[in-house]
Amino acid sequence: MAEVLPAEEAEILLSKRVQEMVLDGEEPPALYICRDGKDTDDHSDSSTVSPVPVIDIGLVSSSATLTDICILELEKLRSALSSWGCFQAIGHGIPSSLLDEMRKVAKEFFKQPVAEKKKIAKTVAEFEGYGADPAPEEGQPLDWSDRIVLEVYPQDNKNLNLWPEKPESFRDILEEYTMRIKMLAEVTSRVLAKSLNLHQDCFLDELGDQATITARFNYYSCCQRPDLVLGLKPHSDVSAFTIVLQDEPGLQIRKDDRWFTVPKNPDALVFILGDHMEIMTNGIFKSPVHRVLSNLQMERISIAMFYNPPADKEIGPRDDLVDEENPRLFKKVKDYVTTYFQYYQRGQRAIHTAQV
Repeated sequence: MAEVLPAEEAEILLSKRVQEMVLDGEEPPALYICRDGKDTDDHSDSSTVSPVPVIDIGLVSSSATLTDICILELEKLRSALSSWGCFQAIGHGIPSSLLDEMRKVAKEFFKQPVAEKKKIAKTVAEFEGYGADPAPEEGQPLDWSDRIVLEVYPQDNKNLNLWPEKPESFRDILEEYTMRIKMLAEVTSRVLAKSLNLHQDCFLDELGDQATITARFNYYSCCQRPDLVLGLKPHSDVSAFTIVLQDEPGLQIRKDDRWFTVPKNPDALVFILGDHMEIMTNGIFKSPVHRVLSNLQMERISIAMFYNPPADKEIGPRDDLVDEENPRLFKKVKDYVTTYFQYYQRGQRAIHTAQV
C-alpha cells in the first residue's frame, strides 16, 4: 500500500503555490505530471450541442398541480441523474448579479499579492483556509490549482478568522450566496424526491436539520503543459450533491468511457451528485467521476458548494427504493467521509466500501 508523504516533506512540496510558479515562468514540476501528453479524449463533446442535460429547476419545483411539461421535465431530470449524475440548472432563482459578484470577489482574492492571501494560509494537514488539498499518497500527482476552503453553514461551523478580509465585499457576498444555496439545496432535494415518486421531504429528513455546506473557491492558473497536468484529478464527490458556479469551460464529466466538457452558461449552476446520494437512492442516481483540465492561455475560476449530511448521520438506501426487483446495493454507512478521503488520497473511489 502506498504511504502518505510525511507532513514535513509535503509542506515543502506545497510551500510554493501554483500561481507563484506561473508568475515565475516555471513549467510544472514532476509532482504535478499525471498525463502522457497523448490524451486525445479531452474534447469528446465537440458537437455543437453539448449532451450534458439542462434542467429548469423553477419549472419542476412548483407546488402546483403538475402539468404535462412539468412531468416531462421531471422525467428528464431522473434520466439525467440516472445516466449522467449531473445537470446544468437554470431557473434556480439566484440572480445573475449575485453570480457575477461571486465570480468577481473570487477573482479579486486570487489576484492579490501572495502575502495577503497567505494571511489565511493552511498547512497540508488542515482542511480550511488558503492552499491546496493535503498532499496525496506517494505516487499520486498534485492538482494545478489554488483554493480557499471554508465551512459556511451552519453558523457554528464557521471560522471567521479564515474568511478573507479583502476584497472587503467578500464576506457579505459569500453570506448572501450561502443562504441562497441553502434554499436551493432544499428545493432541489424535494425535486429529486419528486422525480423518484417519493415523499418530497424524504431526502431532507435523511440529511437532517444539521446538513452542512462547505465552500471551495478554485483558481486554475494557465499552464505551459496542459497535456501533462490536470487542474483537478478525476474523482467523485462525497457530498449529497455539489453546486458549481464556473466562469469558463474546463470541468469534464466521465460517461460511457468518454470525457464530456460542461459548456459555459453564465446563468446556470452545475449540479453534481455525490456518493451519499448514490447510496441513499440505492444506485438509481449516480455519483459521476469528473475532473478539470488545465489550459495554456486561459485561467479559470469556479466556486463549489458541497451540501453534506452531518458526519455522525448514518446514511443508507431508502427502504422504499428496495424490493425484490431492486435489491439493496449498499449497506448503511456512518462517517463515510473519513473512508472517502483515505481512498481519495490514493486516487481511488471509495463507494465500493459501502456496497453490500
